[in-house]
Amino acid sequence: MLPNSLIHEAADRLKKRVRRTELIHSHYFSDKFGIPLYFKCENLQRTGSFKIRGALNFMTAQPREALANGVITASAGNHAQGVAFSADLLGVRATVFMPETTPPQKVFATRDYGAEVVLTGKNFDEAYAAALKAGEASGALFVHPFDDPLVMAGQGTIALEVIKDLPDLANILVPIGGGGLIAGIVTAIKETHPQIQVIGVEAAAAPSMYFSLKGGEIMEAPLKVSLADGIAVKKVGHNTFPIVRELVDEVVLVEEEEIAQAIVALLERTKLLVEGAGAVTLAALMGDRARLKPGKTVCVLSGGNIDVKTISVVVERGLLAAGRYLKLKIELDDVPGALARLATDIAAARANISIITHDRRSKSLPIGKTEVLIELETRGYEHIQEVIGYLNGAGYEVEVLK
Repeated sequence: MLPNSLIHEAADRLKKRVRRTELIHSHYFSDKFGIPLYFKCENLQRTGSFKIRGALNFMTAQPREALANGVITASAGNHAQGVAFSADLLGVRATVFMPETTPPQKVFATRDYGAEVVLTGKNFDEAYAAALKAGEASGALFVHPFDDPLVMAGQGTIALEVIKDLPDLANILVPIGGGGLIAGIVTAIKETHPQIQVIGVEAAAAPSMYFSLKGGEIMEAPLKVSLADGIAVKKVGHNTFPIVRELVDEVVLVEEEEIAQAIVALLERTKLLVEGAGAVTLAALMGDRARLKPGKTVCVLSGGNIDVKTISVVVERGLLAAGRYLKLKIELDDVPGALARLATDIAAARANISIITHDRRSKSLPIGKTEVLIELETRGYEHIQEVIGYLNGAGYEVEVLK
């Protein structure tokens, strides 16, 4: 188990070196869920993620000679930036192995902090294996992304800040990847506040902790592509697993559509930019996945490092999932005024045209017909049904596109 004293030592080391992130009360989501809801904004942390806490605590706890050959690590992105920033702060050379699928924004940010980046492997686990091998050859000190007591202790300092701000906390929801974040947080909380419920949240596309808890031992879980790439690991830590098994009250899974909706909701309702891994906690509430005690509840928003391309995809998926966006294919007679009539009928259904494509050259079209692909802004699922019903009633054959 993780000694609680390590977390308090970490807090002393990190003081004035990391940001004491804001705990923001959300009036909108409190009203929506019927509980006092707060966000712990690690997306506003230096390097854009909680990961700097663990990396910096680990490295500042080492004797200087241990860092002589530099440090090496593997990461899907956020830990990479934490290690790179810490190495730059301490004047140490850093090498980071990252999966080939890592979003460019995270790669560029890691390089900007001065680290050498090696892109290898299809996922975190393959990059991790390559980093271990390279570290053995070079003599560089390996900084584990999650399965190290000092790393876990650094992450646990988040809980000390939350408890100081909200001593009467009832629930805290925490993202789970390898388990370092939740292991540190639950250790810090349960020793002094055992009544607080700690709930872990994983992406259903990467359910390694959930499967391991169900099986009673560490198990590899198959990975799928996920918006929550920062917590997509095949296998949880040997040190983190027993802590989670003993102390965490519940672990739940969220789907990709729920993650997308949570990212969009945070942007719209709180003006907070949060990556997929950081938004899973709100996704669990929006999907009614967790069993909460009555009382003050905190969602840990673990990171905000999301690239612009992903944001555009996420916003579209989030709007689709929320019934705010509708794609249709409609055949029209290829005569003057047909397209204008369609636009008038859409306006009558109180939908707003976002994008429209008019094609009369498709080989699949009968002579005298034209195809219209149209994207509409809508106000929810009831409005979508109203729009489709109105257009069908007006004589159009409507095909809904996914």
